[in-house]
Amino acid sequence: MNYLPHHLLIAMPSMEDNFFSRSVIYLCEHNEKGAMGLTLTVPLDMNLHELLSQMKFEHIMPSLEEHDVLAGGPVNTDRGFVLHSRQEGFQSSMQLAPDLMVTTSLDILKEIAIGNTPERFLICLGYAGWEAGQLEQELLDNSWLTLPATNELIFSVPWEHKWLAATQALGIDIWRVAPQAGHA
Repeated sequence: MNYLPHHLLIAMPSMEDNFFSRSVIYLCEHNEKGAMGLTLTVPLDMNLHELLSQMKFEHIMPSLEEHDVLAGGPVNTDRGFVLHSRQEGFQSSMQLAPDLMVTTSLDILKEIAIGNTPERFLICLGYAGWEAGQLEQELLDNSWLTLPATNELIFSVPWEHKWLAATQALGIDIWRVAPQAGHA
């Protein structure tokens, strides 16, 4: 089995799950034990300034009102993840690719609140998770397309355009894909 860490999962048009319909998920981890990813296409009804205010941060840059907070997935929705360009020095940081990290500690949020941000970042609450073999079966069932992840797709494309941009990066017109999946 070829595992797909640092890949994007792109929901097929036939995906009917309310949460995952037209979603793009960044796979942080995928191995024999299962998979874990962050959904990049489901905004929450709050911006980063509001989130940090709820967390009782005292000094918050007003510009953070422009940053959406995303629902990273339906699992542990009270747990935060910061997907960001490489920047050392934060507790609980894990390097995902040469130029991409994820951090789960509060110290990064304290720095972001005062404007000391990584060059590029996304805030996600919760994550998407799969048990061993579950994602592999979903791939066999043609529920997902896969694409090697790029920082351009992760950070530069707005969440509302990410699904279509990811399918275009594969070189397909997603609207011409048949809604029923099959195997030849």
